[in-house]
Amino acid sequence: MRIYLTMKDRVSTFFLFLLGILTVLPILAAQPVFGQSESTTSSQGLYEPRNVKAAYAAGTRSTDGKPGPNYWENHARYYITITAKPPNRLIKGSETIVYRNDSPDSLKSLVFKLFMNVHKPGAPRAEGVSEKFLSTGVHIDSFAVNDKAQVWKENPRFFTWQPVKLPEPLAPHDSIQLAFNWHYTLAQKPGREGEIDSTTFYIAYFYPRVAVYDDYEGWDTMSFTLGHEFYSDFNDYDVTVRVPAGYVVWGTGTLKNPADLLKARPLARYRGSFLSDSTIHVATQAEMEAGDITTGNGMNAWHFTAHYVPDVAFGFSNHYDWDAASVLVDDATGRRASVQAAYDDTSADFHHMVQFGRHALDWFSHHWPDVPYPYVKTTEFQGGAGMEYPMMANDASYKNMAFARLVAEHEISHTYMPFYMGINETRYGFMDEGWATTFEYLINVSDMGKPYETHLYQRFRVNRWAHSKSPLVDIPIITPGDAITGEALGINEYGKASLGYLAMKDLLGDAMFKKCLHAYMSRWNGKHPNPWDFFYTFDDVSGQNLNWFWKNWFFSDNYIDLGIDKVSTTADGYSVALKNIGGMDAPVNVVLDFKDGSTKTVHETPAIWKANQKNTSIAISTNKVLKSVHLDGEIWVDANPSNNNWIAKQVLAKSSHSTRSGTRH
Repeated sequence: MRIYLTMKDRVSTFFLFLLGILTVLPILAAQPVFGQSESTTSSQGLYEPRNVKAAYAAGTRSTDGKPGPNYWENHARYYITITAKPPNRLIKGSETIVYRNDSPDSLKSLVFKLFMNVHKPGAPRAEGVSEKFLSTGVHIDSFAVNDKAQVWKENPRFFTWQPVKLPEPLAPHDSIQLAFNWHYTLAQKPGREGEIDSTTFYIAYFYPRVAVYDDYEGWDTMSFTLGHEFYSDFNDYDVTVRVPAGYVVWGTGTLKNPADLLKARPLARYRGSFLSDSTIHVATQAEMEAGDITTGNGMNAWHFTAHYVPDVAFGFSNHYDWDAASVLVDDATGRRASVQAAYDDTSADFHHMVQFGRHALDWFSHHWPDVPYPYVKTTEFQGGAGMEYPMMANDASYKNMAFARLVAEHEISHTYMPFYMGINETRYGFMDEGWATTFEYLINVSDMGKPYETHLYQRFRVNRWAHSKSPLVDIPIITPGDAITGEALGINEYGKASLGYLAMKDLLGDAMFKKCLHAYMSRWNGKHPNPWDFFYTFDDVSGQNLNWFWKNWFFSDNYIDLGIDKVSTTADGYSVALKNIGGMDAPVNVVLDFKDGSTKTVHETPAIWKANQKNTSIAISTNKVLKSVHLDGEIWVDANPSNNNWIAKQVLAKSSHSTRSGTRH
């Protein structure tokens, strides 16, 4: 996690943000965001881009947050075979794609994504790379449309995406068959994909795919530059991975032919793991090296299928340990999900990874988001990226066991956002990374206690924003992510967005917040929600106009800086006047210390700023003598805490008008 700490930081350790050029491209959409122009749907009142307004007018989306009566999305079926023969890093592939056009438009061209071209010299990238990262990219050996061979003409202007004109337009509600043969060389420097060691590879983003064509932006022509993530349709996959005997393949989907691949003893362990709470060692390093795990002497074909997922990824090795167990994720149906781990035997943390994964699936399924884990399995594969994939994660090994668990939990939580929800991570990464960071916080509060997690979250998720001197970190969260990079992108997508979600949870209360979240997830599961679908769903389900909050947290350049203006006596006690210097409507604890040594904490939700976002007063009913007051924002870290304290003798003079006996100081 890229900092801040996102789990895609592949340059240094997890806790170092990738420092680079913090530039905002000229296309940045900040002007209309700052201007807060009114929508044509005046009842909503949020700024809406023109393409979102057009979607409402076309009936593909609705201003109550639901998919509109005319909502559509396209899908495909992918039949893929890839062949690898480590230590040779050459990957060969063939595929057939059956792509269905359910849009109302005739498609004269298709856009294909070729993510591995990010390795080509000259490809646009958000960060510097080493020589070991570079390759010649993807080579298309043949291309056919409806069984007719076509000349593949690669436009040199583009790298990770290519527009291709069709021989004939693809009509609405019609399908087309596409066929590719291709090859590429796996990068030596591992990141989200690549060579882990000479006989351990991680294969991701490896196949030509049709880009998303959606109802409000059309074709996704955003380049993959390493700094941003992905946007994918929900597809069906049938994938065969051909590797030499002695190798085990782990990947997205259900392994269809374990009996053809595994010898009797590991096969029995593998099958037993699907009903076991305890970790079962399907294969040890010693057994792998002795040739006691897989069958055959030549090439083995590992066959996986997955239904309605946005992507697939695979890892394989001839020496990794293989652990497995399972966990109950759906009480209503009794469904269990498999939890597997593949790792080098020297990695102490990965020996616990199956149980870390079991705990995460259990907790996410029953607490937050309290939605049963939707897949048949998850696999934690030791790589080096801290990166999520459907049913898989590519994680580094860490000496700190608690941190290793945190990384695993964060990546597993991505199952819900973006995979369950089909989010455009490239443009609106805060819709997935912000939620993963939120779920990470909530599970750690449960596991480690609130004081521990508050300190951790402050340190690694908030402090960079709170104490930054750069104006770029205050760019509104709603700003399209493909228009920004560096520190500003990381802060917007992770810590700041997560604080916004948690502030809304504080405002609505757990029960209503979960009701709204469940409605959002139910409405948009397997579809492509945008930010306005989220905002308007919460408005609709809560029965409240929450525009004041959305504008403040997601559409403004505000930051968190509260202060105590003054403390006054009243007939019933005291009035604590607060000022909102930074403008962000953050929750706050008003901590009161009394002369008798007692302490009282008054928690205020963001609701205190609804009527007046600059000033408010907190009424304190008490007959005790107040000694001091200070503000504690907890995870909502204050940018300037110097004005967060008040001491009685500095403010209140002796008063003969006090309603209580004695003199206040």
